[in-house]
Amino acid sequence: MLTSMAWAQGGGGAGSDPSASLLSLIPFLLIFIIFYFLLILPQQRRQKKQREVLAALKKGDKVVTSSGIWGTISNLDKETVTLQIADNTKLKMQRDNIARLRGDDES
Repeated sequence: MLTSMAWAQGGGGAGSDPSASLLSLIPFLLIFIIFYFLLILPQQRRQKKQREVLAALKKGDKVVTSSGIWGTISNLDKETVTLQIADNTKLKMQRDNIARLRGDDES
C-alpha cells in the first residue's frame, strides 16, 4: 500500500517527462562548474607555477623551504638540493621541499 502511494507521488513511471529529469540535473552541473572555477582551476595554476619555480632553480638562488628554513642553493641534483644555511652548515634535501624563492628585500 505504501509503495504504491510513493510510486504514484514520485511520478517515476513510464509516463514521466524526460525533460523534468534533465532539469533536475542543472543545479548539480552549476555546482560542479562553480567548484571547478573557484577551487580546481586555481589549484592547478598554483601547482603549475610551483613546478616552474622548481625547474628554474639554479646555484646561488636564495630560497625558503616548506619547513621554513632559509638558505642559499650550493648544489643541485636531479632530485636533491644542497642548501647552505650558515657559514659551515649545509643541508641536503629533496627538491620538492623548496617552497619559494626569497626576494632581495628579505634578509
